[in-house]
Amino acid sequence: RRVRGLNRSSQYTYPIMQKQSIFETLDSILKKRIMIIDGAMGTEIQQYNLSAADYRGEEFKNHPSELKGNNELLSLTKPDIIYQIHKAYLEAGADIIETNTFGATSVAQGDYKTEHLAYRLNLVSAQLAKKAAEEVTKLDPNKPRFVAGAIGPTTKTCSLSPSVEHPEVRNITFDDLVKTYDEQIRGLLDGGVDILLIETVFDTLNCKAAIFAVQQVFDDPKYHLIPLFISGTIVDKSGRTLSGQTSDAFLTSIAHAKPFCVGLNCALGALEMRPFIERISNIASCYVSCYPNAGFPNAMSRYENL
Repeated sequence: RRVRGLNRSSQYTYPIMQKQSIFETLDSILKKRIMIIDGAMGTEIQQYNLSAADYRGEEFKNHPSELKGNNELLSLTKPDIIYQIHKAYLEAGADIIETNTFGATSVAQGDYKTEHLAYRLNLVSAQLAKKAAEEVTKLDPNKPRFVAGAIGPTTKTCSLSPSVEHPEVRNITFDDLVKTYDEQIRGLLDGGVDILLIETVFDTLNCKAAIFAVQQVFDDPKYHLIPLFISGTIVDKSGRTLSGQTSDAFLTSIAHAKPFCVGLNCALGALEMRPFIERISNIASCYVSCYPNAGFPNAMSRYENL
């Protein structure tokens, strides 16, 4: 998984700060080399073979709903595991690690009846990742490490109906998405993230709600502007998102956000993703990121892109 630098950074104006801003720091690194982002969190968690009781911990042992599989909750019940995963990626060479918050919105947490924990999950997850990044940076100050606050697509979509029989139906509104993203973003910023990463975008309207929330939060004088990364996901070899956009159209739809970096992640393996990320690279006026997954399994259910 990597952020690929393009020499097109002169468009950015940096906030006036006493020290070099995060924009300037990232820009100076990317002008020299590719930066590496961490790998998957979920598959690393699977290696620990955690039980339902591990997910619950002491605090949630009497919670009325099933909690196993709620990986974001582990930031509260098994913080040592999340910290060790972060640190392992950093020690392996990652420049950027993502917070354990892909599904830490009140909307996604609603599946486990833990929506009231959304802000806390983001705050604590950001603090854990920041602690790991700072500790590893101290060992090699010439190679600073950064934390990206992971903002996932939620479990609902603004553009598509959950019912084939009723295409006009939506299970969430734009305003509700803005509200849930606002809460998540504030938790991430309060926890100390260096970057906001809206990722795995399959519905651009959801992404626009997240962008609106980002802009809304930064209107609050409490918060200082930090870089915004946006990463879409192409669901098959047709080169379109789930809501039907091509990579070109996706990029055009989010250009108003002036992201520091755009790209693609998930869904396709490196070989299948290459032509689409190449297209984005040719037309983007900012840095480009690419972090594919293992691709599609072969006839023997094995992944050849690992």
